[in-house]
Amino acid sequence: MEKTLTITGYKCPILHYDAEGVPIVFLHGMSFTNEIWQEIGVTELLIQKHIPFLALDMPYGIKSRCHPKTRNVQKNLAVINEAVKTVLDGAVPVLVGASIGGNMALQYAARFPVKGLLLIGAARGLEPELAAAYRSFKFPTILVWGSYDILLEAKKCGPSQMLCPTRNFSSIAALGTLHIAINLRSSNTISWSST
Repeated sequence: MEKTLTITGYKCPILHYDAEGVPIVFLHGMSFTNEIWQEIGVTELLIQKHIPFLALDMPYGIKSRCHPKTRNVQKNLAVINEAVKTVLDGAVPVLVGASIGGNMALQYAARFPVKGLLLIGAARGLEPELAAAYRSFKFPTILVWGSYDILLEAKKCGPSQMLCPTRNFSSIAALGTLHIAINLRSSNTISWSST
């Protein structure tokens, strides 16, 4: 499951589980490594459910064991793309990204095929280049953010607003300090419960 991948001039640890189905690619935040997905129990759950995944240790991370380090977007996207081609045999994945990993997932989705996005506090998710690309997204996209994150109010996401992905983009839930938004082009249903 854990190994080191050498691609596009980078030597990066990966966590990988192979199974039938759509693979999930995990992109960690700036202050984490790919091990965060193990620590929170996600990889164990996916193995139990026989869901394929690839958790990359990315060159942008402060604590990353991937070398050399770089915050260059194009170089990080090349690592993701080459890993998808090499490890997942080019399968079209769902991307899960936290913080800067969410930004990289958005950047990737704007350039390469994906089946969906789950973004947790995506950094700089409303950059003009990315906002323009949202209009072409034809896959489910879920954004999760907290009260201290800055995001446009849902009412500002009308059809004439250039910074919003689509007129179908709206806030669908607020649970304490957790807020959810989803691209309503998808027919998927999301339900939440709290204790």
